[in-house]
Formats: sequence, structure tokens, C-alpha cells
Amino acid sequence: EVQLVESGGGLVQTGGSLRLSCAASGITFSSYDMRWVRQAPGKGLERVSGIVSGGGTKYYSGSVKGRFTISRDNAKNTLYLQMNSLKTEDTAVYYCATGGYYSDLDLTGSNYWGQGTQVTVSS
Repeated sequence: EVQLVESGGGLVQTGGSLRLSCAASGITFSSYDMRWVRQAPGKGLERVSGIVSGGGTKYYSGSVKGRFTISRDNAKNTLYLQMNSLKTEDTAVYYCATGGYYSDLDLTGSNYWGQGTQVTVSS
């Protein structure tokens, strides 16, 4: 059974930091491009960041570039998202998923998705 389990979300004040983790099991993690996607209250899914299987290429949306850093540890089957200088507009449920950065945003599609972790940034 494939599992992607996110952790590290929570409540933080504007300007603060959080580090999200996504622990993968049931897949050959090192073979998959991975990504973070978020959904803010009342809005659709939004691409946040992506990283290729070997970790050599990373992608960021314009809204998080310079503040967020994606990384992975293939030995630990874990994906990370370091989020700094958080803003209220970063409040969302954050999902990790397999697939490249530009893959379809479809929770019911062919890629694997975690259950999501809530990030709330208060002013």
C-alpha cells in the first residue's frame, strides 16, 4: 500500500517558519519526481514547489520563491518543505504528491497524494 504522510503543519505568526515533511512508503521513492501543492480556504489547488527524483532540479511558484525551499532525502524516503517568512496568504492545506511540478492538479488522478497538513499563518 502506498502512503504519503505529511507532518509539520501548525499555527504560526506572520514572519515565522515551519518545516513540512512527507514520509513515503510503498513506492520506490527515489524514482519519483515529487511536489507540494496547497489549497487555501475556498480556493482551488495551487502548485507550490517540485523536485525531480534525484533532487537536482527544483521548481517554485512565484508566490513562494525565495521564501520556501524544497528538498528530499532519498535514503529516508522523505520530502521536505522549509517555509520561511510566512504570510497570511500561505494559510492552506499542504499536500505532497508524486509527479512533476507541472503535473495535473487532481486529487483523484493517477498520482499518489498525502492526506494534507494544515498550515495557518496568523497576523
